[in-house]
Amino acid sequence: MATAPYAQPMLRDGALDGKTIIVTGGGTGLGRAMTTYFLQLGANVVISSRKLDVLEATAAELRTQTGGKVLAVQCDVRKYDEVEKLVARTIEEFGRIDVLVNNAAGNFISPTERLSNKAFDVIVDIVLKGSYNCTLAVGKHWIKEQQPGTILNIVTTYASVGSAFVVPSATAKAGVLALTRSLAVEWAKYGIRSVAIAPGPFPTEGAWSRLFPEPLASKLDPAASVPLKRVGSHQELANLAAFLVSDFASYINGEVVTIDGGEWLNGAGEFNKLELLTSDMWDMIEKTMRR
Repeated sequence: MATAPYAQPMLRDGALDGKTIIVTGGGTGLGRAMTTYFLQLGANVVISSRKLDVLEATAAELRTQTGGKVLAVQCDVRKYDEVEKLVARTIEEFGRIDVLVNNAAGNFISPTERLSNKAFDVIVDIVLKGSYNCTLAVGKHWIKEQQPGTILNIVTTYASVGSAFVVPSATAKAGVLALTRSLAVEWAKYGIRSVAIAPGPFPTEGAWSRLFPEPLASKLDPAASVPLKRVGSHQELANLAAFLVSDFASYINGEVVTIDGGEWLNGAGEFNKLELLTSDMWDMIEKTMRR
């Protein structure tokens, strides 16, 4: 069966030649998909997360798959000193940084009254604090070196409207959205662009199991709320990301591109539909997530 056009690479070969890109959370899921395509287009890529073994395995596989240069650097984006070391290691290896992709994230579903303050801390620290830590460290470097650059933030379709049952994520992503738009204006004079992608349903092994655990997964089809009646292909998101960080998008600044098949328009608040779940069902979901 032929590959659907939307699941095929979009840009010409060499479109990212010579660029060095940092992708946080680059070892798995959408981060890995973006990293793969960046490498295929000629970029050098540094992937980071807290799990070095996962990063190194991904880096080895992608070197073989693409022939590109990929460096794995362990980094907890919640800690600014580790982010500074990530920046320094990237410059040591490749001599420069051209693009920062703030992709590291965390999320889970729960009624808010069931959450502890630490549950909020975990998500907000990774998503919001991690994004501004990386943005600040890389941005300071660019400004000091008088070098242009591009920041790509991965937000969500509910970042601007909120969503029930994922309140820590909605809160943190709203902050990242504000960061995107604010710096698009403030740092444009330095030649630094700031853009974002708001993905809808894109199945990934880790995040998908946390957001749609049983019994939810068997009762709620994520594609059902998408007017196009399908979920996204990882290559579709990688295509969009590659375009936004490329020179072809040099006049796009401060824009947030939604890629969700129309889901947001079909019902703002991706998880609002969970209002239909009973307390017993939430108990089952909690037990599944704890395991």
